[in-house]
Amino acid sequence: MSLFLGVDTSNYTTSLAAVDTVNMTAIQSKKLLPVAEGSLGLRQSDAVFHHTVQLPVLFDNLAAECSLSDVKAVGVSVSPRSEEGSYMPCFLAGVSASTAFASSRGLNLHRFSHQQGHIAAALFSADRLDLLSEKFLAFHVSGGTTEAVIVSPDNENILKTQLVATSLDLKAGQAVDRVGVALGLRFPAGKQLDELACRCDEKIKVKPVIRGCDCSLSGIENKCKKMIADGVAAEKVARYCIEYICASLDAMTQALLDKYGKMPLVFSGGVMSNSIISKRLGEKYGAVFAKPEFSCDNAVGTAVLTAIMEKSL
Repeated sequence: MSLFLGVDTSNYTTSLAAVDTVNMTAIQSKKLLPVAEGSLGLRQSDAVFHHTVQLPVLFDNLAAECSLSDVKAVGVSVSPRSEEGSYMPCFLAGVSASTAFASSRGLNLHRFSHQQGHIAAALFSADRLDLLSEKFLAFHVSGGTTEAVIVSPDNENILKTQLVATSLDLKAGQAVDRVGVALGLRFPAGKQLDELACRCDEKIKVKPVIRGCDCSLSGIENKCKKMIADGVAAEKVARYCIEYICASLDAMTQALLDKYGKMPLVFSGGVMSNSIISKRLGEKYGAVFAKPEFSCDNAVGTAVLTAIMEKSL
Protein backbone atom coordinates (compact mmCIF):
# COMPACT_ATOMS: atom_id res chain seq x y z
CA MET A 1 0.00 0.00 0.00
CA SER A 2 1.24 3.50 -0.90
CA LEU A 3 -0.43 6.05 1.38
CA PHE A 4 -0.04 9.81 1.14
CA LEU A 5 -1.20 12.00 4.01
CA GLY A 6 -2.97 15.34 3.53
CA VAL A 7 -3.53 17.93 6.26
CA ASP A 8 -5.74 21.03 6.06
CA THR A 9 -6.70 23.40 8.88
CA SER A 10 -8.80 26.06 7.22
CA ASN A 11 -11.97 27.77 8.39
CA TYR A 12 -14.05 25.89 9.40
CA THR A 13 -12.93 22.25 9.30
CA THR A 14 -9.97 20.32 10.66
CA SER A 15 -9.18 17.77 7.95
CA LEU A 16 -6.90 14.78 7.52
CA ALA A 17 -6.92 12.35 4.62
CA ALA A 18 -4.93 9.33 3.52
CA VAL A 19 -4.98 8.58 -0.21
CA ASP A 20 -4.08 5.09 -1.42
CA THR A 21 -2.63 5.48 -4.92
CA VAL A 22 -2.78 1.74 -5.63
CA ASN A 23 -6.53 1.41 -5.13
CA MET A 24 -7.27 5.13 -5.76
CA THR A 25 -9.25 5.44 -2.54
CA ALA A 26 -9.30 8.08 0.16
CA ILE A 27 -9.90 7.79 3.89
CA GLN A 28 -10.98 11.03 5.54
CA SER A 29 -10.91 12.15 9.15
CA LYS A 30 -12.41 15.59 9.67
CA LYS A 31 -14.39 17.67 12.12
CA LEU A 32 -16.05 21.07 11.99
CA LEU A 33 -14.75 23.72 14.37
CA PRO A 34 -17.24 24.49 17.16
CA VAL A 35 -19.16 27.71 16.48
CA ALA A 36 -21.68 29.09 18.98
CA GLU A 37 -25.32 29.00 17.92
CA GLY A 38 -26.30 32.22 16.16
CA SER A 39 -22.69 33.11 15.46
CA LEU A 40 -21.30 33.74 11.97
CA GLY A 41 -17.82 32.39 12.57
CA LEU A 42 -14.70 32.39 14.73
CA ARG A 43 -11.78 34.67 15.40
CA GLN A 44 -8.56 33.33 13.90
CA SER A 45 -7.02 32.85 17.35
CA ASP A 46 -9.97 30.66 18.35
CA ALA A 47 -9.74 28.71 15.09
CA VAL A 48 -6.05 27.97 15.71
CA PHE A 49 -6.88 26.79 19.23
CA HIS A 50 -9.68 24.46 18.11
CA HIS A 51 -7.60 23.01 15.26
CA THR A 52 -4.80 22.30 17.74
CA VAL A 53 -7.22 20.52 20.06
CA GLN A 54 -8.88 18.48 17.30
CA LEU A 55 -5.80 17.37 15.34
CA PRO A 56 -4.60 14.65 17.79
CA VAL A 57 -8.10 13.14 17.93
CA LEU A 58 -8.36 13.08 14.15
CA PHE A 59 -4.91 11.49 13.83
CA ASP A 60 -6.10 8.74 16.19
CA ASN A 61 -9.28 8.30 14.17
CA LEU A 62 -7.32 8.06 10.92
CA ALA A 63 -4.88 5.58 12.47
CA ALA A 64 -7.85 3.36 13.36
CA GLU A 65 -8.78 3.22 9.64
CA CYS A 66 -5.34 2.71 8.09
CA SER A 67 -1.71 2.14 9.00
CA LEU A 68 0.05 5.49 9.25
CA SER A 69 3.36 3.62 9.07
CA ASP A 70 2.55 3.11 5.37
CA VAL A 71 2.53 6.87 4.69
CA LYS A 72 5.19 7.72 2.08
CA ALA A 73 4.98 11.54 2.16
CA VAL A 74 2.91 14.35 3.66
CA GLY A 75 1.16 17.37 2.13
CA VAL A 76 -0.27 20.37 3.96
CA SER A 77 -2.22 23.52 3.13
CA VAL A 78 -0.15 26.53 4.21
CA SER A 79 -2.11 29.48 2.81
CA PRO A 80 -5.50 30.36 1.28
CA ARG A 81 -4.08 30.89 -2.25
CA SER A 82 -0.81 30.25 -4.05
CA GLU A 83 0.22 33.86 -4.27
CA GLU A 84 2.66 36.04 -2.35
CA GLY A 85 1.18 37.52 0.80
CA SER A 86 -1.67 35.03 1.07
CA TYR A 87 -1.88 34.15 4.76
CA MET A 88 -4.24 33.06 7.52
CA PRO A 89 -3.11 32.02 11.02
CA CYS A 90 -5.40 28.96 11.12
CA PHE A 91 -3.12 27.11 8.69
CA LEU A 92 -0.27 27.24 11.22
CA ALA A 93 -1.86 24.44 13.25
CA GLY A 94 -1.77 22.09 10.27
CA VAL A 95 1.76 23.12 9.32
CA SER A 96 2.97 22.42 12.84
CA ALA A 97 1.31 18.98 13.06
CA SER A 98 2.33 17.85 9.58
CA THR A 99 5.92 19.05 10.05
CA ALA A 100 6.21 17.07 13.29
CA PHE A 101 4.69 13.96 11.67
CA ALA A 102 6.93 14.12 8.60
CA SER A 103 10.13 14.93 10.52
CA SER A 104 9.62 12.12 13.03
CA ARG A 105 9.38 9.62 10.18
CA GLY A 106 11.92 11.10 7.79
CA LEU A 107 9.26 11.83 5.16
CA ASN A 108 9.10 14.59 2.56
CA LEU A 109 6.69 17.43 3.36
CA HIS A 110 5.01 19.24 0.45
CA ARG A 111 3.27 22.61 0.84
CA PHE A 112 0.23 23.72 -1.11
CA SER A 113 -2.47 26.34 -0.94
CA HIS A 114 -5.97 25.62 0.32
CA GLN A 115 -7.29 26.55 -3.12
CA GLN A 116 -4.97 24.10 -4.89
CA GLY A 117 -6.19 21.37 -2.59
CA HIS A 118 -9.85 22.12 -3.33
CA ILE A 119 -9.26 21.95 -7.08
CA ALA A 120 -7.26 18.72 -6.78
CA ALA A 121 -9.98 17.14 -4.60
CA ALA A 122 -12.56 17.93 -7.28
CA LEU A 123 -10.42 16.38 -10.02
CA PHE A 124 -9.71 13.28 -7.92
CA SER A 125 -13.32 12.67 -6.92
CA ALA A 126 -14.51 13.14 -10.52
CA ASP A 127 -11.73 10.88 -11.89
CA ARG A 128 -10.41 13.77 -13.99
CA LEU A 129 -6.78 14.09 -12.89
CA ASP A 130 -5.99 13.98 -16.60
CA LEU A 131 -6.91 17.67 -16.73
CA LEU A 132 -3.66 18.48 -14.92
CA SER A 133 -1.87 18.08 -18.24
CA GLU A 134 -3.89 20.86 -19.92
CA LYS A 135 -5.25 24.35 -19.32
CA PHE A 136 -8.63 24.61 -17.64
CA LEU A 137 -10.86 27.11 -15.85
CA ALA A 138 -11.52 26.41 -12.16
CA PHE A 139 -13.91 28.06 -9.75
CA HIS A 140 -13.26 27.98 -5.99
CA VAL A 141 -16.47 28.97 -4.22
CA SER A 142 -16.61 28.80 -0.44
CA GLY A 143 -17.13 30.86 2.71
CA GLY A 144 -13.99 32.90 2.20
CA THR A 145 -13.52 32.73 -1.55
CA THR A 146 -15.50 33.25 -4.72
CA GLU A 147 -12.86 33.15 -7.43
CA ALA A 148 -12.13 31.78 -10.87
CA VAL A 149 -8.60 30.87 -11.90
CA ILE A 150 -7.04 29.57 -15.07
CA VAL A 151 -4.94 26.52 -14.23
CA SER A 152 -1.97 25.76 -16.47
CA PRO A 153 0.52 22.84 -16.53
CA ASP A 154 3.86 23.74 -14.97
CA ASN A 155 6.86 21.55 -14.17
CA GLU A 156 7.56 23.34 -10.89
CA ASN A 157 3.99 23.94 -9.75
CA ILE A 158 1.39 21.22 -10.33
CA LEU A 159 -1.47 23.70 -10.24
CA LYS A 160 -0.20 27.03 -11.52
CA THR A 161 -3.11 29.43 -11.11
CA GLN A 162 -3.93 32.81 -12.62
CA LEU A 163 -6.75 34.76 -10.97
CA VAL A 164 -9.21 35.91 -13.64
CA ALA A 165 -12.44 36.70 -11.76
CA THR A 166 -13.71 37.25 -8.24
CA SER A 167 -16.57 38.56 -6.13
CA LEU A 168 -16.02 42.26 -5.53
CA ASP A 169 -17.62 42.16 -2.08
CA LEU A 170 -19.52 39.40 -0.27
CA LYS A 171 -18.41 35.83 -0.95
CA ALA A 172 -20.94 33.17 -1.92
CA GLY A 173 -20.41 31.11 1.22
CA GLN A 174 -20.77 34.19 3.39
CA ALA A 175 -24.09 34.95 1.73
CA VAL A 176 -25.29 31.39 2.34
CA ASP A 177 -24.29 31.46 6.00
CA ARG A 178 -25.65 34.94 6.71
CA VAL A 179 -28.99 34.18 5.12
CA GLY A 180 -29.08 30.77 6.79
CA VAL A 181 -28.42 32.17 10.27
CA ALA A 182 -31.02 34.91 9.66
CA LEU A 183 -33.48 32.07 8.95
CA GLY A 184 -32.56 30.39 12.22
CA LEU A 185 -30.27 27.74 10.71
CA ARG A 186 -27.02 26.71 12.36
CA PHE A 187 -23.63 27.86 11.03
CA PRO A 188 -22.31 26.67 8.62
CA ALA A 189 -25.68 26.70 6.90
CA GLY A 190 -24.92 25.36 3.42
CA LYS A 191 -26.51 21.91 3.63
CA GLN A 192 -29.56 23.13 5.56
CA LEU A 193 -30.15 26.03 3.16
CA ASP A 194 -29.88 23.63 0.21
CA GLU A 195 -32.56 21.37 1.70
CA LEU A 196 -34.78 24.37 2.46
CA ALA A 197 -34.40 25.84 -1.04
CA CYS A 198 -35.30 22.52 -2.64
CA ARG A 199 -38.72 22.71 -0.95
CA CYS A 200 -39.58 25.79 -3.03
CA ASP A 201 -40.77 25.02 -6.55
CA GLU A 202 -41.74 28.62 -7.32
CA LYS A 203 -39.89 30.24 -10.21
CA ILE A 204 -37.53 32.88 -8.82
CA LYS A 205 -36.36 35.75 -11.00
CA VAL A 206 -32.97 37.28 -10.22
CA LYS A 207 -30.71 39.71 -12.02
CA PRO A 208 -27.04 39.21 -11.11
CA VAL A 209 -24.67 42.17 -10.94
CA ILE A 210 -21.67 41.49 -13.19
CA ARG A 211 -18.81 43.88 -13.86
CA GLY A 212 -16.61 42.47 -16.59
CA CYS A 213 -16.00 38.92 -15.39
CA ASP A 214 -16.41 39.78 -11.69
CA CYS A 215 -19.61 39.59 -9.67
CA SER A 216 -21.17 41.51 -6.81
CA LEU A 217 -23.07 39.51 -4.21
CA SER A 218 -23.62 42.18 -1.56
CA GLY A 219 -27.29 42.60 -2.45
CA ILE A 220 -28.22 39.04 -1.45
CA GLU A 221 -28.08 39.55 2.30
CA ASN A 222 -30.11 42.77 2.37
CA LYS A 223 -32.72 41.42 -0.06
CA CYS A 224 -33.16 38.19 1.90
CA LYS A 225 -33.38 39.96 5.25
CA LYS A 226 -36.09 42.23 3.82
CA MET A 227 -37.95 39.17 2.55
CA ILE A 228 -37.76 37.66 6.03
CA ALA A 229 -39.01 40.90 7.61
CA ASP A 230 -41.90 40.95 5.12
CA GLY A 231 -42.94 37.45 6.16
CA VAL A 232 -41.87 35.64 3.00
CA ALA A 233 -41.69 31.86 3.48
CA ALA A 234 -38.28 30.55 4.52
CA GLU A 235 -38.20 28.17 1.56
CA LYS A 236 -38.58 31.06 -0.88
CA VAL A 237 -35.92 33.15 0.87
CA ALA A 238 -33.49 30.22 0.72
CA ARG A 239 -34.30 29.62 -2.95
CA TYR A 240 -33.74 33.30 -3.79
CA CYS A 241 -30.28 33.18 -2.17
CA ILE A 242 -29.26 30.05 -4.08
CA GLU A 243 -30.74 31.26 -7.39
CA TYR A 244 -28.85 34.55 -7.13
CA ILE A 245 -25.54 32.79 -6.49
CA CYS A 246 -26.20 30.33 -9.32
CA ALA A 247 -27.08 33.10 -11.77
CA SER A 248 -23.95 35.03 -10.78
CA LEU A 249 -21.67 32.03 -11.30
CA ASP A 250 -23.39 31.30 -14.61
CA ALA A 251 -22.84 34.87 -15.83
CA MET A 252 -19.21 34.84 -14.66
CA THR A 253 -18.60 31.55 -16.45
CA GLN A 254 -20.05 32.78 -19.71
CA ALA A 255 -18.06 36.01 -19.55
CA LEU A 256 -14.84 34.12 -18.87
CA LEU A 257 -15.37 31.62 -21.69
CA ASP A 258 -16.15 34.49 -24.04
CA LYS A 259 -12.95 36.27 -23.01
CA TYR A 260 -10.48 33.38 -22.76
CA GLY A 261 -12.00 30.82 -25.10
CA LYS A 262 -13.53 27.42 -24.56
CA MET A 263 -11.73 25.15 -22.09
CA PRO A 264 -12.62 22.47 -19.52
CA LEU A 265 -14.49 23.83 -16.49
CA VAL A 266 -14.06 22.70 -12.87
CA PHE A 267 -16.12 23.81 -9.86
CA SER A 268 -14.74 23.27 -6.35
CA GLY A 269 -15.38 24.47 -2.80
CA GLY A 270 -18.13 23.95 -0.27
CA VAL A 271 -20.80 26.06 -2.00
CA MET A 272 -20.48 23.90 -5.11
CA SER A 273 -21.92 20.92 -3.26
CA ASN A 274 -25.29 22.67 -3.46
CA SER A 275 -27.63 20.37 -5.39
CA ILE A 276 -29.40 23.14 -7.33
CA ILE A 277 -26.23 24.92 -8.45
CA SER A 278 -24.27 21.79 -9.33
CA LYS A 279 -27.16 20.30 -11.34
CA ARG A 280 -27.83 23.44 -13.35
CA LEU A 281 -24.24 24.42 -14.13
CA GLY A 282 -23.23 20.80 -14.65
CA GLU A 283 -25.93 20.29 -17.26
CA LYS A 284 -25.27 23.60 -19.01
CA TYR A 285 -21.48 23.45 -19.21
CA GLY A 286 -20.61 19.77 -18.75
CA ALA A 287 -18.44 20.94 -15.88
CA VAL A 288 -16.46 18.82 -13.44
CA PHE A 289 -17.73 18.93 -9.83
CA ALA A 290 -16.34 17.42 -6.67
CA LYS A 291 -18.57 14.80 -5.09
CA PRO A 292 -20.31 16.35 -2.04
CA GLU A 293 -18.09 14.48 0.42
CA PHE A 294 -15.02 16.08 -1.18
CA SER A 295 -16.44 19.59 -1.67
CA CYS A 296 -16.13 20.90 1.87
CA ASP A 297 -12.73 19.40 2.59
CA ASN A 298 -9.45 19.52 0.75
CA ALA A 299 -7.08 17.36 2.81
CA VAL A 300 -7.76 14.78 0.10
CA GLY A 301 -6.56 17.30 -2.47
CA THR A 302 -3.32 17.97 -0.63
CA ALA A 303 -2.73 14.23 -0.33
CA VAL A 304 -3.35 13.77 -4.06
CA LEU A 305 -0.98 16.61 -4.95
CA THR A 306 1.62 15.09 -2.64
CA ALA A 307 1.34 11.75 -4.44
CA ILE A 308 1.83 13.52 -7.76
CA MET A 309 4.89 15.36 -6.45
CA GLU A 310 6.25 12.00 -5.32
CA LYS A 311 5.55 10.60 -8.82
CA SER A 312 3.10 8.04 -7.48
CA LEU A 313 0.16 9.27 -9.56
